[in-house]
Amino acid sequence: MEQPAEFSVTEGPGRAVAVLTGDWTALKAGDAVKRLTEALAAQPDLDLDLSGVGRVDTAGAYGILKAGGGKIDPDLIKARPETLRLLLLVEDAAKPKPPVKAPPRGFLQMLIRIGRGVVDVVQEFSETMVFGGHLLVVVVRAILNPARIRWAACISLAERAGLDAIPIVAVTSFFIGAVVGLLGANMLQQFGASVFAVELIGIAVLREFNIIITAILLAGRSASAFAAEIGSMKMNQEIDAMQVMGVDPFEALVLPRFLALLLTIPLLTFVATVAGLLGGLLVTWSVLDLGPSFFLERIVENVGPTHFWIGMSKAPVMAAVIAGIGCRQGLEVGGNVESLGRRVTAAVVHAIFAIILIDAAFALLYMELDL
Repeated sequence: MEQPAEFSVTEGPGRAVAVLTGDWTALKAGDAVKRLTEALAAQPDLDLDLSGVGRVDTAGAYGILKAGGGKIDPDLIKARPETLRLLLLVEDAAKPKPPVKAPPRGFLQMLIRIGRGVVDVVQEFSETMVFGGHLLVVVVRAILNPARIRWAACISLAERAGLDAIPIVAVTSFFIGAVVGLLGANMLQQFGASVFAVELIGIAVLREFNIIITAILLAGRSASAFAAEIGSMKMNQEIDAMQVMGVDPFEALVLPRFLALLLTIPLLTFVATVAGLLGGLLVTWSVLDLGPSFFLERIVENVGPTHFWIGMSKAPVMAAVIAGIGCRQGLEVGGNVESLGRRVTAAVVHAIFAIILIDAAFALLYMELDL
């Protein structure tokens, strides 16, 4: 049964002692703290005897500490070890903290931010190389021993990342092809060369827009999903459990997603190509009165298959980049939801940036090869 806080002053052999009894808690302290403060102020050389105290919480410990002037001397206090530890803990927490220095401003702050940015870039590059090396080792092991591949997971992920994305890829590419055709028709009509809108549509769709639209849609759709799935497993310590059981997370989680996108992006790129050409065909048919047979004939004769294979050659690289970025960001998730949100956002942003950069690199390469 709880007892209210109380104390009494007794004369000891050398010094007077304030003997505390009862429960020194927020509910039971009452005015005992105030009276103890007045007693210690009137007789500063009092020792404290807390051995008879029942329960003590942080509020009661702070009251005793405040009554003693904010400091306690363990040599002048008789108390149980746990009570003394609580007093010392509260004393340390109650100490005035040194003022926090204001962050640097102006030019110095800019240099600090630049330095941190450089360090982050170097660290990000290093971690990316480590991830890429580990993934390369897993891919080589899978090639040497295909039985290590989890085909069921690959097929399921290919369906979610590929087949389920066909409608959105087809609709988006259709309207992109239609917009390119409409712009080409309106601009080329001014020069009496509206018939060349067919070549414009063919080259733009076959060479660039089919793979770009597919990759960007999968970056927002699949890269974010991969990061969220693996990140939630990381938060729930499922990946740690896999490692304890001897299962490589790269083989179980990263490789199936890598192979799923590697299989589905060429298919989606082909679907985007057909949809984009269909959109351009309908525009040239309705605006320029160029029939489907004329459109397809000029595509075959003047555009040819070279541009189609150039666009398709980018698909495996885009698949590797999207899957790699999504899985890597998922593996970097910490133990809280905020980290998961940041990593999912980073997966989409990094994937789109990498897609644009890789497409520009391919454009320069094929320009040097005169293709």
